[in-house]
Amino acid sequence: MMETFAMSRRRALALFVAGGSLMAGAKTSLAAKTIRMVVLGDSLSAGYLLGAGDAFPAVLEAALKARGHDIVIENAGVSGDTATGGLERLDWSVAEGTDMVIVELGANDALRGIDTKITEAALDQILARLKARNIHVLLAGMYAPRNNGEVYTRAFDAIYPRLAQKHGVPLYPFFLDGIQGEATLNLADGMHPNPKGVRVIVERILPAVEALIRAPRAAT
Repeated sequence: MMETFAMSRRRALALFVAGGSLMAGAKTSLAAKTIRMVVLGDSLSAGYLLGAGDAFPAVLEAALKARGHDIVIENAGVSGDTATGGLERLDWSVAEGTDMVIVELGANDALRGIDTKITEAALDQILARLKARNIHVLLAGMYAPRNNGEVYTRAFDAIYPRLAQKHGVPLYPFFLDGIQGEATLNLADGMHPNPKGVRVIVERILPAVEALIRAPRAAT
């Protein structure tokens, strides 16, 4: 039997509504997906001499969950690691299925006075390889110790803004912002954050991490 015009319109409307519901469901499903993040770093993020629950990745995960984010953060920090060391272990440190990475490397390069070209080349490759895997990145910057000399300091400090611009990734300028030189926020060595210091780092970096989380979801 031939459909009437009214029946055809009702059927088309029903299909349109059903299709819209499926699309909305897909977006909701994507938005509800647990975020898998990795912090690829050195002792500053690994939690040197701290309990696992006081390390930066764990404290950041707790802070984000408290703000309603469904997220799991893997601690891929290795004490003593340089940018080159991070590059060498990149593939097994950042597992398949990772959505986002915070790259926190370079402090040991600066402490050892490693040629800034070597540090920059390693970080450059890390960012390029993560981008090729469609992983969103927040680059955590570092400043060189001021006793390294003006030439080295200027060259080192310029690495992070240059690479962030080159790869189009957000930059958090200085990972130790707010705690450097503060005795009450660092361990006895004066270089590594204590639990209170980690909480200050998390508090300060949190807006940048939330912006990283929002960016890909806003595009869906």
